Amino acid sequence: MKALACPSCNEQMNYLGKFTYHCEPCDKTYQAQVHCNQCGERLELLKACGAVDFFCNSCNEMKSKSSADYRLTELSQ
Repeated sequence: MKALACPSCNEQMNYLGKFTYHCEPCDKTYQAQVHCNQCGERLELLKACGAVDFFCNSCNEMKSKSSADYRLTELSQ
């Protein structure tokens, strides 16, 4: 999964799985939501044979994880 920087301290966060990230220095956990980099709509997750891709229903096209827009929401602990 894509490495993401913490929105508070800008340090790289650890990927915990299921689009969840944890920042060690801040001791905060975030949930990532993946949105289309063109229209901003939330992307549908597609998994096949170990590969992870996304599909935008609004644009009607496949999106790679590198082109997706990841938005973080802090999870309460």
